[in-house]
Amino acid sequence: MISVSEAVDKRKSIRSFIDKPISNEQLKLLLEKASRAPSGGNLQPWKIFVINGETMTSFLNFQKSWKEDESPEYPIYPSKLKDPYRSSRFEVGEQLYSSVNISREDKIGRMSQMMKNFEFFNAPAAIFCFVDRQMNLPQWSDLGMYLQTFMLLAQEEGIDTCGQESWSLRNKMVSSFCEVDDDLMLFTGVAIGYRDDNAPINQYKTSRRPFEDWAKFVDSK
Repeated sequence: MISVSEAVDKRKSIRSFIDKPISNEQLKLLLEKASRAPSGGNLQPWKIFVINGETMTSFLNFQKSWKEDESPEYPIYPSKLKDPYRSSRFEVGEQLYSSVNISREDKIGRMSQMMKNFEFFNAPAAIFCFVDRQMNLPQWSDLGMYLQTFMLLAQEEGIDTCGQESWSLRNKMVSSFCEVDDDLMLFTGVAIGYRDDNAPINQYKTSRRPFEDWAKFVDSK
């Protein structure tokens, strides 16, 4: 069994999975364990819908037949992203596309790669995380802690993940398939499975800015 530090270091967004199933029982165990994540007032604001096995096939087929117009559930990034955040986003995009030899000028290739999000990168299982629309920003923080806890627990079991806020662009379709109440808002999807160690897109690892750029020990007065 790996340590928490090892799970944190090994976890990354996987965008190519092998054809190896995960049981509903194992997913339930991981999701239940993750519910020990902190949440203000113990609200536990997450609502999780699991797509696995035959349901995955059914969902992908349902998506192909979906014809209704969609509008984003929320803006994934600020419209005028400033540095250093803008540079970080640019750099990771260049890493991703370079790993599969897609140039900046290849708009069709980039779009084709982006659309693989909506196939879960061939992962055998996935979850959709919803939150009640009455919740505020602190509860969104709780969702993040829940999802990180789930991802680390999955990594402990040798299972890989990829958080996919891109599913918020197809929130009506996802909500319809999962038969979700209107008062619930789709926050993100997460692809779940076992990484393809031979896939070039899984080889790169993002860097982090130096500690001094984002942390400071406050001097005494």
